Amino acid sequence: MTSFSVSNSLPTHPALHRHLKPHSRQAILQCWQNGRAYCWPLINSVRMNGAPKVQTKGALIKTLASVADVSLEQETATPSLPKGDMWSVHKFGGTCMGSSERIQNVANIILRDPSERKLVIVSAMSKVTDMLYNLVCKAKSRDDLYLSALDEVFDKHMRTAKQLLEGEDLAHFLAKLHADVSNLRTMLRAIYIAGHATESFSDFVVGHGELWSAQMLSYAIKKSGQPCSWMDTRDVLIVNPTGSDQVDPDYPKSEKKLKEWFSSHNPANTIIATGFIASTADDVPTTLKRDGSDFSAAILGALVCGRQVTIWTDVDGVYSADPRKVSEAVILPTLSYQEAWEMSYFGANVLHPRTIIPVMRLNIPIVIRNIFNLDAPGTVICEQPIDETMDDETADNNINKLVKAFATIDNLALVNVEGTGMAGVPGTASAIFSAVKDVGANVIMISQASSEHSVCFAVPEKEVGAVSAVLHSRFRQALEAGRLSQVEVINNCCILAAVGQRMASTPGVSATLFDALAKANINVRAIAQGCSEYNITVVLKQGDCIRALRAAHSRFYLSKTMLAVGVIGPGLIGRTLLDQLRDQAAVLKEEFNIDLRVMGITGSKNMILSETGIDLTRWRELMKENPEKADLDRFMQHLQENHFFPNKVLVDCTADTEVANRYYEWLKQGIHVVTPNKKANSGPLDRYLKLRTLQRMSYTHYFYEATVGAGLPIISTLRGLLETGDKILRIEGIFSGTLSYIFNNFEGTRAFSEVVAEAKEAGYTEPDPRDDLSGTDVARKVIILARESGLKLELSDIPVRSLVPEPLRVCSSADEFMKKLPSFDAELAKERNDASDSGEVLRYVGVVDVVNKKGLVELKRYKHDHPFAQLSGSDNIIAFTTTRYKDQPLIVRGPGAGAEVTAAGVFSDILRLASYLGAPS
Repeated sequence: MTSFSVSNSLPTHPALHRHLKPHSRQAILQCWQNGRAYCWPLINSVRMNGAPKVQTKGALIKTLASVADVSLEQETATPSLPKGDMWSVHKFGGTCMGSSERIQNVANIILRDPSERKLVIVSAMSKVTDMLYNLVCKAKSRDDLYLSALDEVFDKHMRTAKQLLEGEDLAHFLAKLHADVSNLRTMLRAIYIAGHATESFSDFVVGHGELWSAQMLSYAIKKSGQPCSWMDTRDVLIVNPTGSDQVDPDYPKSEKKLKEWFSSHNPANTIIATGFIASTADDVPTTLKRDGSDFSAAILGALVCGRQVTIWTDVDGVYSADPRKVSEAVILPTLSYQEAWEMSYFGANVLHPRTIIPVMRLNIPIVIRNIFNLDAPGTVICEQPIDETMDDETADNNINKLVKAFATIDNLALVNVEGTGMAGVPGTASAIFSAVKDVGANVIMISQASSEHSVCFAVPEKEVGAVSAVLHSRFRQALEAGRLSQVEVINNCCILAAVGQRMASTPGVSATLFDALAKANINVRAIAQGCSEYNITVVLKQGDCIRALRAAHSRFYLSKTMLAVGVIGPGLIGRTLLDQLRDQAAVLKEEFNIDLRVMGITGSKNMILSETGIDLTRWRELMKENPEKADLDRFMQHLQENHFFPNKVLVDCTADTEVANRYYEWLKQGIHVVTPNKKANSGPLDRYLKLRTLQRMSYTHYFYEATVGAGLPIISTLRGLLETGDKILRIEGIFSGTLSYIFNNFEGTRAFSEVVAEAKEAGYTEPDPRDDLSGTDVARKVIILARESGLKLELSDIPVRSLVPEPLRVCSSADEFMKKLPSFDAELAKERNDASDSGEVLRYVGVVDVVNKKGLVELKRYKHDHPFAQLSGSDNIIAFTTTRYKDQPLIVRGPGAGAEVTAAGVFSDILRLASYLGAPS
């Protein structure tokens, strides 16, 4: 045999390279580097197996190539690309990799994962990507500070590495870091001189953040004794640029590249891969654009057909709404791929919008988990979970659970193109959106009326100027000819999207959403819903965004029904109400899902305000310790401007006319009003009619049950009769608890003044009893009921029998009045005795005579068997005579005076408001 010497380096004979396949050449290299002792036994083994005798150098080369191919399979078999459930795929974002401690934490999580194989995709350290973009910009603008910016990047990674690594691992990483930074400095110098950098060059520079973080993490894992490899995904992921700021993965080429990478690297079972970066088909470095690390994880997870892809972040999972806007937002345990897709499009902080596509094709779940709270299970994004499917009957009973989550997009403008010339003209919409495309604007939502009279669409507000200009230019002739009437721009808009896969084909979801917005007094400017019915999109004023989000979220039972309450007048009724709210708050929240927050309390001199709710166990102390000067305008503004509470209610517990005069203003601004104050409804008729018209035309509520009969259901009973078609003939009743007490006890030989003094001492009268005895309060209740019954009467139209003797009406004080009252007992004693002689009693009543369209307040006699004669204490009694209840009047009876029952009546109105907000009252 002709022999030749064999060195310990790879032979360079050209014939060898012609005959060897790439993987064979790798085997020959290994053979030669192990010396003649390893090489010749391979050749001899071929001889012993019947191979022909090697006679020439060329023959030896061919034989060696053949031996290499055999040895590749028998001795150093090329690793194939393993696929399947043995892979768990993890992605860690920049926050997770933000420091040496956090990188070590990531390493610990990976080490604890028992999966057979682990593929870990990492982002650059937090803020590093921005720092790298910034230094490229500085170099392009010839700002000498690019050098110090690069030094800052270098220092950040050097400090982190020194805290994390040690020994040879630290030396290897720092050497690589030094080399990379040195190269970057040279490249950036070239940019500085040229004043220009291509996109691919910028992508190459920016991608170093991922390279360094991946290497540091791989060394941190090796330090624990577990084998680990790291992957530069520019060698594996192949993408094709498809437009501005977007690329499409080339899956066949990427899979081929991944197989080659496995063959050439023989990686460990744990692989750390760079996120965000990739290469074009021409091997030009590029990126997957902003937030592309999630996309990288999904692509690689699909290429290895992994069991699941876990996205590690700094939140516990996907929320039902932005928790910064809705504090009661909940973590969603599951989302379907379609739901997550919709939410990401509408700006929810879920995933990169395109991340879902690669894993969705292979039904690989994505899990969103919090690296800082490992106990939180996170959110699983997968096919529609089996336990969330339901039949039609279940769906009907669970409409509140059909919407999975809500998302918003802020700072939009609505462009409305309309005109009769658009109807039935093919290509109009195409021309509109072609023009929009020409200026590079992003159309977020489109809505077109079926009449084809108008097309409206939403674009980012920063782009609407260019859109408006191009449309006016493109359609100038149509606008001049009148075929188009206008191209209108509506600024300061936002989008609210309700997302839920189970919304599809379920009646009532849209109605519930729009009802929730209506009850919060929010106007919808445009609507869109795809035929998939996975989302309902509405365009609103930007100022209404948070309020709308909270109103919709609350309505679908993703959070508690919240009411922001402002209490005016912490007097006897007001403070009793506040105590009742305090005592019942926990029960309402837990059992009825109602969260009442008192945001402000104001008296005539002082007030206290809160952004989140006043502690009702201490409100009295707070009013004394640190009050503000009472200012009703400031008080109302505080309530109105708190966007975190979609529903606001002002509770007026005063008897003040000035406060009552502001109800119209508050209702018009979307603030509900609840009150026992009779002044608004018994004041001037035109003001009352204006108030009621506004109430009927809007979804803002005005409740005043406690204005008549304290806590008794007088107003609601009257409305129920009228709304069901009954006709009111007469309303007669004892409406004053004070006067009921007085005449229930004005018996036998007792003097009237004695009973009045007793009532005053017991707290039944006003501080000045003349306010009760004048009959004005009863007259106000009569006029309220008369107006509710449809009569257009003024308070001056009601004749009133005053029980205050004429000479005593000018007394300067209540004490003077009480001293002189006994002098006038004889007149009322005679009336009582006359009635008693006839088997009757005296009662002070109010009457609404609907048939004769009049009302009156009088002292009237009743037989002992009459219901009005059988009262006790301070009870009220009201009899409704109607066409249905003509022979036997409908009677409502019960306590009609006292702070407890009046406050309870107000409280009942507040709860009624919470229970059916959205239905006109």
